[in-house]
Amino acid sequence: MNLKSYNVLPRIKWNINLKKFLFILLGVLSFSTLLSPPYALALGIFTAQTLGNPFLLSSQKLVNWLLKIAVIGLGFGLDLTTALKAGKNGFVLTIFSISATILLGLLIGKFLGIDKKITQLISTGTAICGGSAIAAVSPIIKANAQQISISIGIVFLLNSVALFVFPLVGHILELSQTQFGLWSAIAIHDTSSVVGAASVYGDQALKIATTVKLARALWILPISLIFAFLSKGACNKIHIPYFIGFFILAILANSYIPVLQSFSPGIIYISKLFLCLVLFLIGSTLNYKSLRNIGMKPLLLAISIWIFIAIASLVIIMNEIS
Repeated sequence: MNLKSYNVLPRIKWNINLKKFLFILLGVLSFSTLLSPPYALALGIFTAQTLGNPFLLSSQKLVNWLLKIAVIGLGFGLDLTTALKAGKNGFVLTIFSISATILLGLLIGKFLGIDKKITQLISTGTAICGGSAIAAVSPIIKANAQQISISIGIVFLLNSVALFVFPLVGHILELSQTQFGLWSAIAIHDTSSVVGAASVYGDQALKIATTVKLARALWILPISLIFAFLSKGACNKIHIPYFIGFFILAILANSYIPVLQSFSPGIIYISKLFLCLVLFLIGSTLNYKSLRNIGMKPLLLAISIWIFIAIASLVIIMNEIS
């Protein structure tokens, strides 16, 4: 059973030039101050089901670069002391969450009889940083296009849910800014949704979430090495997230170059606008066609390990972090 059995919104037949004009107009709207990150994502998803994305390949490339620019820009809102404290608080929890999520994912995948490579991709994507982890591991284990597409589709789908659900749960449980920042960084897959959810919750949550999430992303390297060893893959195909180095440089510049601090609010403001545009573009790729080949077993695997890490990390954070 898969998503082919479900009905979807009927898509209007648009003139291609009109489609391009309206899509660009909606992109400009998402880049304005009128939409928060969740609404920018929702607009993108609605656009995908009705208008469609006439710039699909370009959007996917643009998301990659704009997200990096936005994250680096947010580094100008952090000082070194805050960053080190956030990294220290999240270090042990990060190790626990990554190892537990991958091991549980591999066990559930084997129990459900899911394709081994899809299981590995979903598990690492959930454990580390969503699409980036999948992109890093897939060439090492020699995953094919369908296996990659299914894994990324599931991760993006759950990211969309997280962006709306996490801030709501955080307010219901009255989580502090620190608690929510840590929780979102540990339990949400992709960097875009982590930053989006945290920015809705508050500035302090955003600072902590961004730092811990990028520290978590560095685990792509050791996990990739492990998969390369186990699957006899090529180590030269391992992808290292170099842009995190620029994020660290932004923190150092903001901490030790006083003249830059007067520009920091403007840089952060523009970075948040870029984030909204990124989320709109991500949403615009989540059409029914891109998701209909997702089987129920891989989806069940992804939901199971996501719920596990979300609940387990939340319990630990609520009891250990004030």
